[in-house]
Amino acid sequence: MRSGHALVLFSGGQDSTTCLAWALSQFAQVETIGFDYGQRHHVELQARHAVLDAMRAQFPQWSSKLGDDHMLDLSVLGHISDTALTSETEIQMTAAGLPNTFVPGRNLLFFQLAAAVGYRRGLHTLVGGMCETDFSGYPDCRDDTLKALQVAVSLGMGQRFTFETPLMWLDKSQTWDLARTLGGDALVDIVLEQSHTCYHGVREERHAWGYGCGTCPACALRKAGFERWNATQAR
Repeated sequence: MRSGHALVLFSGGQDSTTCLAWALSQFAQVETIGFDYGQRHHVELQARHAVLDAMRAQFPQWSSKLGDDHMLDLSVLGHISDTALTSETEIQMTAAGLPNTFVPGRNLLFFQLAAAVGYRRGLHTLVGGMCETDFSGYPDCRDDTLKALQVAVSLGMGQRFTFETPLMWLDKSQTWDLARTLGGDALVDIVLEQSHTCYHGVREERHAWGYGCGTCPACALRKAGFERWNATQAR
């Protein structure tokens, strides 16, 4: 068990749900923080509550560790962005070579605001589900970016903050495997039934890998990872 408390950047998606379980297995006290930035998949904010309720119900050993949940209004990010995650725009690649699902500055702002909350509450470990393996097209998911930001935030706050990214070098198949390792079938079921990943916010279609449209990049990654992982379980 690590000393100190942690604050998990928690969207309600597969990655942040797995990271929340990881933090609960590592720290004596864990709080969560989410951001409403005008995302078109706004349903993920409802998924957050469903996941937290399920975690408390299914894992009594973690329930006592799971503290306050914080929600910040970051709608200004949606107002200044022109992306497929903040407007009803077709998902495609841009002239800059990045997918238009990239929201400029999103993770930079998330960590800075989480650090501000952590500063007030004495939470100096910030846990995020960023993954360079799956999201190499997103500059703010890269390890170098987050290491540089950790230094800048620590200097600017006058206190040392540690950014933990447990999934950084894992692909989606390994993320499913980590969930199984941390919480067995019960945690895998929470990820399947309660978490939300689909960029289009579709909750009406249930697939073997969970809910979603099945065609957006987020669904494609989740589906491919689940199928690779599930194939290894059948051996």
